[in-house]
Amino acid sequence: MVKIPRKPTVIESTVTWIGSVPSIIFHTCVFLLFTLLTLSNIFPSNTVLLVWNTMVSLEAIYLALFIQYTVNRNTRSLEEVEEDIDEIQEDVDELQEDVEDLGEDLGEIQEDIEEMSEDIEEMSEEDKEEERQEGVRAANIEKLTEDIRRVLQDLETIKKQK
Repeated sequence: MVKIPRKPTVIESTVTWIGSVPSIIFHTCVFLLFTLLTLSNIFPSNTVLLVWNTMVSLEAIYLALFIQYTVNRNTRSLEEVEEDIDEIQEDVDELQEDVEDLGEDLGEIQEDIEEMSEDIEEMSEEDKEEERQEGVRAANIEKLTEDIRRVLQDLETIKKQK
């Protein structure tokens, strides 16, 4: 199953940017800016620190939300992967059953071949026995024919003597 990549949403792009080097540089610059504002006394320190605390708190809330969003997205992705793994496992189980069935069929074919070999062997032995018996019959017929010729000759001889 080939999945077509989709365009990332604004939230996904933001989450990706927050975890990047440019984001680290940006946040470092903002931190330095507020530090300079606090130390320079251009604005009252309490006001700068209040704004700074408020911004940091809001950022922490949004970071927690982004982290939860990413966890939820990864959980959905893992569930899809689990479904794919379950489908693959089912396919593997079916293939295993097919292989077992083929093994059983192969065993049956092997038994059939052995039985056929035994049948052929028995037929060969029967054919040899029949050939031997035909040889005996032929020899008996030849002997009988010879005996009949002798009897006929004896009869002819007896006839001539009379």
